[in-house]
Amino acid sequence: MKKHFFNVLVFGAFLLLTLCAAGCSDDDGYADVDGQNPTVSLSTEHIQSGAGRTFTIAGTATDKDGISSIKLECADLNLEKTINLIEIYDKPQETYELSYKFSIPKNEIGDSFTIKVTVTDVGGRSVSQDLLVTMDGDFEKPVFTVSPSNNITVLIKTDTKFNLRFSLSDDRALDNVTVSIPGIDNFNPLTISANGQKTLDFSEKITLPNVPQQYTATITAKDMAGNSTVLTSVISVSAMPDFATMYLADVATAAELNSDVFGVPMLIKHTGEYQYKANYYCQKAGTEIYFLPQKTDFSPICFGIDPTDNSKLTDDPETAKPIVLNQANVYYEITFNVMTGAYALSTYSIADAIDPIPHKIGTTSMHQWFDPKNNTDLTEFWIGYTTSGPSNVTRFVQDATNPHLFYLEDPLELEAGKNMNFIITSYHSDGWWNYCTWRVDNSAEPEIFDYYGQFVNPAWSGPTAKDNWAKPTVKVSGNYKFSFDAHLGRAKLVPVK
Repeated sequence: MKKHFFNVLVFGAFLLLTLCAAGCSDDDGYADVDGQNPTVSLSTEHIQSGAGRTFTIAGTATDKDGISSIKLECADLNLEKTINLIEIYDKPQETYELSYKFSIPKNEIGDSFTIKVTVTDVGGRSVSQDLLVTMDGDFEKPVFTVSPSNNITVLIKTDTKFNLRFSLSDDRALDNVTVSIPGIDNFNPLTISANGQKTLDFSEKITLPNVPQQYTATITAKDMAGNSTVLTSVISVSAMPDFATMYLADVATAAELNSDVFGVPMLIKHTGEYQYKANYYCQKAGTEIYFLPQKTDFSPICFGIDPTDNSKLTDDPETAKPIVLNQANVYYEITFNVMTGAYALSTYSIADAIDPIPHKIGTTSMHQWFDPKNNTDLTEFWIGYTTSGPSNVTRFVQDATNPHLFYLEDPLELEAGKNMNFIITSYHSDGWWNYCTWRVDNSAEPEIFDYYGQFVNPAWSGPTAKDNWAKPTVKVSGNYKFSFDAHLGRAKLVPVK
């Protein structure tokens, strides 16, 4: 018996050696080919990212025995992902192109993270590689916080000069700015170094020939990561033109002219040759205003009180004094002529201000009944801001002093690059349109909201707007205050101070 037992042991050992020589296998029955560890080659070992950003973990994993899984781990980012290739493909893969997108939370405050990428083959052998993720990525282009408008006019004077002025900011570090204005004999292209600073201010007076002519200024700003922003401005040298557009500025600085999403400065009416009219609600006594034919700066032309003759306006930004509105809580109407400088101011009361709103806010509206015979379907009348329709409206707060003035109670949190899309309308639980709605008639001037609705107040003489939602683009991330004047048909979206 002992001899037979010995023979069984010898035969079993022989069989095991034979099977191993043919190739061992794992618990799932996959045979080894070479029994070597898998390999992984990441496309990069360092990714520069940032809070709220999405990045891709990419690379190539190989193993002749077959890859069973790839695991991605980073406890600090709450990342624990296993990609089971056998489940996905019903078999192991000899080669796998890894491409996994991961989004960093917007509220992440850490500086750097290490993601471990582990590749495991069917034999249980594994290899790992670390991926460093740092929060110093630079994805944003430089932003002009003050800049020349796309089209500006420089008036011919005895000494014609243009004050080229701009300000820049970058979320990381600016590299340089170049300025080119071909055609001006005494102006050579400029390169201004920013030395890695986050902001840059530039101002230089340029002498222009005293003849009607157009020049194109090109300003190119670059940051240290190579992101660039290019601004072009057509400079027209001429005598006083009949400006097609004119704006009322009730702020003190060029930075404030450029910090809004829309509404500052405020577009006014061109009523005739060289003639303009502005209607403006003055909330605070002593409010100072100017009139500007360009939108982004007080230069090169600014209409204000002539210090040598306060009965007229001057166009010189160096000497113009503000027009001071001394009465609070009234509507002003200002008319002026840019050729003669003549101007006039008058006021009218809040009660005299025509308003297209057909009902008092908070009352029930008979026109909003679903069934005129069913009195239980009365709907409270109010207006607000919506991105979808009358059944999903954020209610406006009505100003305590001026019933024509409305605000959103909470600021809008907006991100740079966001393309907005909204209208102002009355609320209706069933989503009924066209009862009381304001829409934008000109996408280039999104602060102008014309009244549009099925039940138009006959006392309202304003224009009928096209079916166009406001679509401004946000330039700088931040919190913004939204306000709307139903009498003027004007809205503003400005940074919260």
